[in-house]
Amino acid sequence: MDVEDIETIAVLGAGSMGHGIAEVAALAGFDVTLRDIKEEFVQQGYEQIEWSLEKLADNDQISHDEAEAALARVTPLVDLEAAVGDAEFVVETVPEKMDLKKNVYREVEQHAPDDAVFATNTSSLSVTELSEVTDRPEQFCGMHFFNPPIRMQLVEVISGAHTHEETLELTEDLARAMGKTPVRVHEDEPGFVVNRVLIPLLNEAAWMVHEGDATIDEVDSTVKYDVGLPMGAFELADQVGIDIAVDVLHYMHEVLGDAYEPCPLLEEKADAGELGQKVGEGFYDYEESEPEIPTNAGREDVESRLVAVMANEVAKLVDADVAEPEVIDEALMLGAGFPEGPAKLADEHGLLDLYETLADRHNTTGAARYAANEHLVHLATSGEYFHHEVSEEGIEQSFNTVSVDVEGRVGHVELDRQHRMNTISEELLDEFETAVDVLEADDAVRAILVTGAGSEAFSAGADVQSMAGSADPVDAVELSRKGQRVFGRLEESDHPVVAGIDGYCLGGGMELATCADLRVASVRSTFGQPEHNLGLLPGWGGTQRLRHVVGEGRAKEIIFTGERFDAETMAEYGFVNRVVGNDELEDEAMDLATNLAAGPPIAQRYTKRAMRVGRESTEAGLEAEAQAFGQLMNTEDLMEGITAFMGDREPEFEGE
Repeated sequence: MDVEDIETIAVLGAGSMGHGIAEVAALAGFDVTLRDIKEEFVQQGYEQIEWSLEKLADNDQISHDEAEAALARVTPLVDLEAAVGDAEFVVETVPEKMDLKKNVYREVEQHAPDDAVFATNTSSLSVTELSEVTDRPEQFCGMHFFNPPIRMQLVEVISGAHTHEETLELTEDLARAMGKTPVRVHEDEPGFVVNRVLIPLLNEAAWMVHEGDATIDEVDSTVKYDVGLPMGAFELADQVGIDIAVDVLHYMHEVLGDAYEPCPLLEEKADAGELGQKVGEGFYDYEESEPEIPTNAGREDVESRLVAVMANEVAKLVDADVAEPEVIDEALMLGAGFPEGPAKLADEHGLLDLYETLADRHNTTGAARYAANEHLVHLATSGEYFHHEVSEEGIEQSFNTVSVDVEGRVGHVELDRQHRMNTISEELLDEFETAVDVLEADDAVRAILVTGAGSEAFSAGADVQSMAGSADPVDAVELSRKGQRVFGRLEESDHPVVAGIDGYCLGGGMELATCADLRVASVRSTFGQPEHNLGLLPGWGGTQRLRHVVGEGRAKEIIFTGERFDAETMAEYGFVNRVVGNDELEDEAMDLATNLAAGPPIAQRYTKRAMRVGRESTEAGLEAEAQAFGQLMNTEDLMEGITAFMGDREPEFEGE
């Protein structure tokens, strides 16, 4: 079955996840049957969909006609046979109880078509065990959406022990058809990826408070303002639901052992019915106000301990072949709002330091949750990172296709395939990503400059010749994702990024330049996205990122026509920030990067994050802006800026 063959999706369970998934599916054009065990439950879910669609239309995110059409595609039902009898795809979202889910599948099996695919939205339970109560375990997988489904981009697609590859590919295609980003979870491990990292983090935070090692204020201030997560650990526990966190921990404890023993503090809260935001009280009281987390109560020892626990979980996932570090990072950024992934966070802290933190806690307490995974031990003691290798003197890498150096506070990456007009090969993608890692790990670097070797081309695009060896669509999809991810590192970087463009900036080269924050171009530079001339489309982010820079109309003009544009025209379009003389490009680009490197690094970092968040939701971007504005009020950089202004001198920001 292909995704084009799916007409009807049955969603079993009309709670917050169920009605959210049903809404997403209906907006994507699928007919949806929304089923629950009581009429009142299914009607409540249907009314929530109606309310949400109206809100989207009122906010001009969709038209009112689109909202009405989507609602018309949703059929609320109580009769199970009617709900699943004609469905090609069934998504189950009932509560996280293994026996309950098994009973649902036993009954669904009797009524669903033989070729229908079953997908469980479980956040942690065994996909394999659930599949084995059906007669179609090969057509069974996990499809874990995140709450609220209408807003959250991530979908974990989990393979059970019996799941066929065709089922996983179909489910991934369906997620994309719904406008989501699927990540593949290769092994059926409790918690999968996101919860496998997140829930132990919440548990460790609770243990700290339970054992008197830190206060709730200290932990949440550390997590939110030092680690940089979108909310504090206890604030997040309240949002997730303390009872849900405890249920997941009990399951992990049962399957994985004592390292996942639930903290008594969490169990006490759950037993007392203080479940978090959904009931108005958890670790915080939500009846009168939102949590007030102090901005300056963070502690380095708390940060090291929490990041060490996350690093250990990342190592376990990698060691068990559940997912690769870059996939884990993407999942936590998309599914939990991490500004950067836990593997990258661990890299930045240094795996040896984190391992020593775990070893010290294990020797002191004997607690199983501090036993370091063998993969983490290997990386730490070998001087390696999750994403790159390091030596005692710093990150060490021999590059063939790029060159990297640091001039003052500017990290300079030069595309160095001058003999092929700096076209982008897979090797260059790999080395470019490592080069960004190198500069991100260097505390001296405060801005990044990207240029191309020689004066003929910044980059003339993808090295089609080197990539044409395989016409396999699956390989092509993975290559597209790789380029999107690698170039996206510039958008995700905490540093300002300048692209210095001299000569041809075409195809993939232009997609790379689009990810910079500012672009300086020489007069002789030429721009274009010629992929349509080849029967392709820009596959490294160009269909999405370009419109954020020049607007959708201009982006369509550039892509659909496949024409080439001079630097002055691209400046008029808003793509190029400065056009300079041919002989001035190198100096002008470096001067701009140097000036940005002298700016306030904390404010620059939060500005980039707020703008990035605001692309998907202005409301979320405004909230990120407000939170950042509050935190910046407590920085030494602000005082330096004010003092310098009053003294009529240039400020010297230190990022403190």
